[in-house]
Amino acid sequence: MQEQLEAMSIADPISVVVTGAAGQIAYSLLYSVAKGDVFGKDQPIILNLLDIDAMMGVLNGVVMELQDCALPLLVSIIGTSDPTVAFNNVDAAMLVGAMPRREGMERKDLLKANGKIFQAQGQALDQYAKKTVKVLVVGNPANTNAFICKRYAPSIPAENFSCLTRLDQNRAVAQVAVKVDVSCSDVKNVIIWGNHSSTQYPDIAHATVTKKGQTLPAASVIQNDNWINEDFVKIVQKRGAAVIEARKLSSAMSAAKAICDHMRSWWFGTGPGEYVSMGVLTDESRPYGIPANLMYSFPVTISADRKVTIVPNLSISDKARARMDETAKELSEEAAAAEAFCA
Repeated sequence: MQEQLEAMSIADPISVVVTGAAGQIAYSLLYSVAKGDVFGKDQPIILNLLDIDAMMGVLNGVVMELQDCALPLLVSIIGTSDPTVAFNNVDAAMLVGAMPRREGMERKDLLKANGKIFQAQGQALDQYAKKTVKVLVVGNPANTNAFICKRYAPSIPAENFSCLTRLDQNRAVAQVAVKVDVSCSDVKNVIIWGNHSSTQYPDIAHATVTKKGQTLPAASVIQNDNWINEDFVKIVQKRGAAVIEARKLSSAMSAAKAICDHMRSWWFGTGPGEYVSMGVLTDESRPYGIPANLMYSFPVTISADRKVTIVPNLSISDKARARMDETAKELSEEAAAAEAFCA
């Protein structure tokens, strides 16, 4: 393997940690990360795979499969249940593992259980990871887990933490593409505001569709306000539940694809005139009137040096304002509850 790397004259390896690495999302994710779909086709990868003690047998099988893929960029693989090993000197963190919501479990119970998990992971990141690490929280409730994780990693800049709403964006893009009979690549700048929950607001007021050589506002191509304001919003908000009902399992393949999309955008930046959605921590500037200290999904641009900037000055309708405030209220309540559990 070392001879291969020297022959290719490529970059120094980066270390990437994936938690919940024995789970179904990671199983769909790890191959893409290891073969260069996320961090580049010339970027060697060291994979640190973290899971709980009870999953070490399964994780060992995942490690064996990755080895058997014989991927040129995969320098080494570490499978462990020890956070001090998993988070050591990492450049990027994909925090996929979390306790799932079980039958009879209230949301506050889920917040309590996962708050403790992400408190510990935040502390591990703070102590062992590089201060430049880019942290993506996937495990649900993703926004609030990311909020807790950042709270317990004070030495890492707040802008280095994010949560996944790219799955919701991809779902929204796909719905528009099907509606107007174009490729998903022809739909740009769909926005997900707020929480990765049923209160999120999928917004196409600023989206465009390219069809038959013309790029037009998405709404003018769809020409159906009821679908835009009601059906579309509900489909995207409830898509995760619909997948579970049909599949009897939660989204895995689409979640893994969205993780790759999110991290690739963060690593290489967005294109001219393009923005993407990701959950980021608000500050005292209160972007779009959203309270400070919430992990809230906004449209963002990302520069070549990986700086994330919330897209400014987009026009917001009264109906959009109400929906944006509704999801902010839910996030405020979740953050307060999670902080109380972790105190």
